Amino acid sequence: MRRHLYLIAGFVSLGLAVIGAILPVMPTTVFVILAAYCFARSSPRLEARLLGHPTFGPHIISWRERGAITRKGKVAATIAFAVSIVVALIFAPWPWSVAPILAALVIGGWIWSRPE
Repeated sequence: MRRHLYLIAGFVSLGLAVIGAILPVMPTTVFVILAAYCFARSSPRLEARLLGHPTFGPHIISWRERGAITRKGKVAATIAFAVSIVVALIFAPWPWSVAPILAALVIGGWIWSRPE
């Protein structure tokens, strides 16, 4: 049963990664890494496919070995935070417009503290 839940979570994470590749305010790599984690516990074949992927494989391996995020990934996350903040300031009512700023400070700070 547990293996099936990890498999479902892996596919959901991969689906969110695809959505993140299309939407500028949603991350992609984080969900691919999460999918690899779930597939490692449910399907070694699917995990191997992700690790062998030319785009995502190196990011997953880098994260697993050193907890590293590339400079390009950090910049992309920062741009996504900035877009989210601007959109929230324009369209969201107070106090919800402050939420992306707080998220950017906390999560963005953590992202930039990771090795490259």
